[in-house]
Amino acid sequence: MIDPTAPVLAVTGLARERRMAAGEGVEAVGAGGNPHRLRHLLDARVSAGCRAVVSFGIAGGLDPSLKPGDVVVGTGVVSEDGRRAADLDLSAALLNLLSGSGARVIAADLTGVDTAVLSVEGKTDLRATSGAAAVDMESHVAASFAGRHGVPFAALRVICDPAGQALPAFAAQALTADGEPDIAAVFFAFARGRARLGDLMRLARDSNAAFASLGRCRARLGPGLGIPAAER
Repeated sequence: MIDPTAPVLAVTGLARERRMAAGEGVEAVGAGGNPHRLRHLLDARVSAGCRAVVSFGIAGGLDPSLKPGDVVVGTGVVSEDGRRAADLDLSAALLNLLSGSGARVIAADLTGVDTAVLSVEGKTDLRATSGAAAVDMESHVAASFAGRHGVPFAALRVICDPAGQALPAFAAQALTADGEPDIAAVFFAFARGRARLGDLMRLARDSNAAFASLGRCRARLGPGLGIPAAER
């Protein structure tokens, strides 16, 4: 039985995403962009403790038409374990609230991975095998958790790095365990010649566009991330 007074559980990766998702009627959790740690975090919950699960944050583009700041409301999540459909009513509620937001908003599948996809070739291959529009490292974990506990699942992800843009190699190690930017890791990447100023500037530009769009989405969703309370 789903408790209609329980919060919506926002599953995030980055600390900035977690802070943004938090608010009235929302419990936000994250594990620093580490899917394995996220599984342990969610498995430690005795019960779901929520009335819905929403994967919330930024993502990498797989659909070549998507640009930084474009919004994907997930119709399902594809992973190595197969495809898990998102709840149609929850997804429709998100789409309705985000219409007219000024951003391009599409409904499409996401794909979840345990290892960051950094190269353009990797994104192209993942698009071909999954058919998904975007990729992140939390949606598949969140969807699995929701399925085990019988609570509805939805996903809202904003494109950061587009399909035709590779991520610099240091990006996968540039986070602390809590999901904050690891400034020391970035510094050492520069010192060892593993990062270039142009790469960092481009990533910062795309990240700024993605988080600005995510912030506007969050403001439109309001309490409970816009998820209607379940009926008693």
